[in-house]
Amino acid sequence: MAEIDVVEATQALIRCPSVTPLEGGALALLQSWLEPLGFACHRLTFSEDGTEDVDNLYARLGTTGPNFCYAGHTDVVPVGDPAAWRVDPFGAEIVDGVLYGRGAVDMKGAIAAYLAALSGFLEARGPDFGGSLSLLITGDEEGIAINGTRKVLAWLADRGESLDHCLVGEPTSDRRLGDMVKIGRRGAMNGRLTVHGTQGHSAYAHLADNPVHRLIRMLNAVTAEPLDDGSEFFPPTSLQIVSVDVGNPATNVIPAQARAVFDCRFNDKHASADIEAWLRQRFDAEGARYDLDIRVSGESFLTPPGPLSALCERAIAEVLDLETELGTTGGTSDARFIKDACPVAELGLRNATAHKVDEQVGLEELRKLSEVYRAVLEGYFPS
Repeated sequence: MAEIDVVEATQALIRCPSVTPLEGGALALLQSWLEPLGFACHRLTFSEDGTEDVDNLYARLGTTGPNFCYAGHTDVVPVGDPAAWRVDPFGAEIVDGVLYGRGAVDMKGAIAAYLAALSGFLEARGPDFGGSLSLLITGDEEGIAINGTRKVLAWLADRGESLDHCLVGEPTSDRRLGDMVKIGRRGAMNGRLTVHGTQGHSAYAHLADNPVHRLIRMLNAVTAEPLDDGSEFFPPTSLQIVSVDVGNPATNVIPAQARAVFDCRFNDKHASADIEAWLRQRFDAEGARYDLDIRVSGESFLTPPGPLSALCERAIAEVLDLETELGTTGGTSDARFIKDACPVAELGLRNATAHKVDEQVGLEELRKLSEVYRAVLEGYFPS
């Protein structure tokens, strides 16, 4: 099979309308490229009560170790208002050397770059390169992430199959391609705080109990000072109030309830249970009646600098003549599940237009990322 062209592959993937949890033809397209390269492909559909079914793909070439895995997702977020885009969001049009479309950077472009690197590597080295290559591609990373990567990993464990190292193609670069490799992620916690009071006339406040005043004091108690000052590879923990709602249409009525929603991104100094205990301690100090609903989508984690991150650093220096930074910024990713299976690092395109209208990637950036991935493969499996 001829080497896969990174631009054409990105266009083809973008044209698959795979908005979470729809497969949209994207996994079938990957399978059609991988099988002629010799990969054994497994289409895995997982279900759980109260969730929609999700299609996933695990493909492997080789049966011996080490098993180097590339992980990513073909699902994308909704496009928003299609009329706000300068082109068809699923048209994959090229304008002045820039490719537009939903998923261009997050992360169909990176998957295409890896496929191009992979096909070139196998064309040059053949099937006896000294181990195994695998791809773990999910269809629900942008969703609730229940029927995707973590269930594929459980399926692999049940088969007695393991991963030795994993590279995730999330858009990790900031100002320049390759300027950051992520070796961990902050934990993510959402909280819904409801404070109960006693409704009454605002002119007779002594006969009521204003939950809004209590809510303000409670929120100030957890935002006035930072929780920490960060750690070696993590920025300080951030707790952001994202919504305050009373739902009171009257100007002379003290409401019975007041609500707030907050988002907390925490570093490796904390576990989510410790932060919840810290929150409740400060909320309890107000003496209010309240309910607190906590949802944790991932704990913080770190893969300490080691062979995988060093390999990425060398590949970036070789191809891009750039000294990269090892970081942990941004949101969550499926690396939070993979880190329990093997060392993991993340390296991909610039993230400036991810999830935005007119998501886009330069053609030269796509080609350079493919060269970086090729250098990673060559370094992992030296001839």
